[in-house]
Amino acid sequence: MPLVSVVMPVYNSAATLGAAVRSVLTQTHADVELLVTDDQSSDSSMDLLMEFAAQDARVLPKTAPERGGAGRARNLAIERARGDYVAFLDSDDLWLPEKTETQLAFAAEGDAPLTFTSYYKMDADYDGESIDWVPNGRVIHARGHVDYRAMLRRDYIGALTAMYDRNALGTRLMPEMRKRQDYALWLSIMRDGANARGLAEPLAVYRAGQTGSLSSNKMSLVKYNWSLYREYEDLSVPQATRALAGAAWQSLRNSRI
Repeated sequence: MPLVSVVMPVYNSAATLGAAVRSVLTQTHADVELLVTDDQSSDSSMDLLMEFAAQDARVLPKTAPERGGAGRARNLAIERARGDYVAFLDSDDLWLPEKTETQLAFAAEGDAPLTFTSYYKMDADYDGESIDWVPNGRVIHARGHVDYRAMLRRDYIGALTAMYDRNALGTRLMPEMRKRQDYALWLSIMRDGANARGLAEPLAVYRAGQTGSLSSNKMSLVKYNWSLYREYEDLSVPQATRALAGAAWQSLRNSRI
């Protein structure tokens, strides 16, 4: 049975953290380790994590030595990973109970070391558990196959659904950008020659704003996307402009779901 290392960054997430952690611990594939990095929270997040750890040895929380942002928190967790696969879940999102089992079977069917799935969107005030989730019509559909060129045009991978094979790729860390670290990781994996496969079944739930809203936070990602394209991917100005247009279109389309 493959061990899946689940990476979760936490910062002042006490209100949603419990449901996120339980969505990992109630997976039908039970061979998981939950590697949590608390990024110097000022609320009760770490206390809650220690309670989980006392009840379940698969929960492995640590406090970051200093505030470093989500990218650094994820990397501190990835560095502790022992699993055959590394997967990602933020502390306000949810996995559906069969996510790990289904995705592992899907990964075993193909030769792509990076897989991802479709996922649902929920409103910010959803307060239920993953086992109580009732499917809705708000689905971000996964593309069946993605290569580096396609990913430059648009980020097709929802981080809460991504899983990579450590046996095939080794331990891959995220570039420590302030934002868009996940997108940068997928691009770096594909730049090295690996492709990604997407599973059509929605297996996770992303906490978002109301349907039709395009938050200022998403608009602020424009400069981080531009930096990624120019500084990390070394794209020309015309190439980066086309990539940025694709990213903007994706954000607008997804915000309407």
